[in-house]
Amino acid sequence: MKIDFVSDVSCPWCAIGLASLQTALARVGPGLPVELHFQPFELNPGMAPEGEDVVEHIGHKYGIDADQIARNGEAIRQRGAALGFTFDMGARSRIYNTFDAHRLLHWAGELGAERQLALKKALFGAYFTDGQDPSSHDVLVRYAEQAGLDGAQAREVLESGAYADAVRAQERWYQERGIRAVPAVIIDDRHLISGGQPPEVFEQALRQLAGQPG
Repeated sequence: MKIDFVSDVSCPWCAIGLASLQTALARVGPGLPVELHFQPFELNPGMAPEGEDVVEHIGHKYGIDADQIARNGEAIRQRGAALGFTFDMGARSRIYNTFDAHRLLHWAGELGAERQLALKKALFGAYFTDGQDPSSHDVLVRYAEQAGLDGAQAREVLESGAYADAVRAQERWYQERGIRAVPAVIIDDRHLISGGQPPEVFEQALRQLAGQPG
């Protein structure tokens, strides 16, 4: 079974969605071979290099005030905690451009699905748990090394601008097929599950598509 996980590393519901999907896959068990690929989506492709204050950005984008943002953040924190993922909303003070993170993920994907998964999880942790800047090359290299990747090679990818065209092409491909929000989980190029769904939703879909009993 092929699963394309379209997402951004600055999307909290994407971190929740991945944790939910992995929980569901563990429940289904090793009898269902899965190829998991991460595809790029930028929530804020026009973001300035210095980023923006996260409360101001969310308030302007969604038309909600600081109290509602705090309540939403607490709900996200609780969802993450239930899945074993730590959101530190106090550490995440700014939101940044993520294009270079997607280039690095593309490179990791060429090295293998497990390498790409390890980097994706590391980058979610970098931003949402540790409050790091995912547009910083130093940050990206450090977390690539934590994910078991070669730091010198990662820096070379970042500084060379490698994979920029490939990432732009992938982004356009999914946008042209109607993906406007993430996470978007596409199974075998045909079945779409949208949003940070609970594990039960993913598990039911996986079992149904694999012909397994519920």
